[in-house]
Amino acid sequence: MYNFLLAFTVFLALHMVPALPRLRQRLITLLGRRTYFSLYSLLSIVALIWVFQAALALDFIPLWEPAQWQAWTTFILAPCGVFLVLAGLFSENPLSISIFQGNERKGAIVSVTRHPVLWGFLLWAVGHVIANGDLRSLVLFGGFALFALGGFFMVEKRVRRRLGDTWPAARQGTSVFPFAAILKGQARLRADSVMILSAFATAAVTFWLLAGGHYAMFGADPLLQALPFG
Repeated sequence: MYNFLLAFTVFLALHMVPALPRLRQRLITLLGRRTYFSLYSLLSIVALIWVFQAALALDFIPLWEPAQWQAWTTFILAPCGVFLVLAGLFSENPLSISIFQGNERKGAIVSVTRHPVLWGFLLWAVGHVIANGDLRSLVLFGGFALFALGGFFMVEKRVRRRLGDTWPAARQGTSVFPFAAILKGQARLRADSVMILSAFATAAVTFWLLAGGHYAMFGADPLLQALPFG
């Protein structure tokens, strides 16, 4: 458990850097924007791998009996989460987490929610908590879910402070909760090239995981739990 807690603490500390504008800007000035983002991405991947390896080393302690319907929640929530993360990261979005924050333009995914990356992580994590039903999964994916929930408040506060008086105008046509602005008639559902490519990438990743990728990486086949003969 100590190794897991240490790994998760490092992961959280690493992802606090974007929330500290002065530290982030100093690193960009020191390293250069391209080097900073490349190094940050590499460290994030390494930290994530460490977290999963530490979690898989924990003892398996069941909390509830797995059922087929629980596995199907993962089949629904996890791909939706992957799509939102990809579309959010690669869309222009000055209001939340995005690789492209250089201007005030907004990608089509922002009309669905202005925090697609955070919603993506939350859906992915919740889907895995429901399906697994053991203590280490609850700690691991529950921790990711809490991290995403905390991110909503942190990112909203940071962006409001950064935009100041322009915040009310900037958030028009967006919402925190998915589809809320669209249902209120404040935004129009649309798709752009980033969303289309993200949908294809999500389909490819999902197919690869179900075809054996998930078992190869984590030693668990989600199809065995979801299908009647599993």
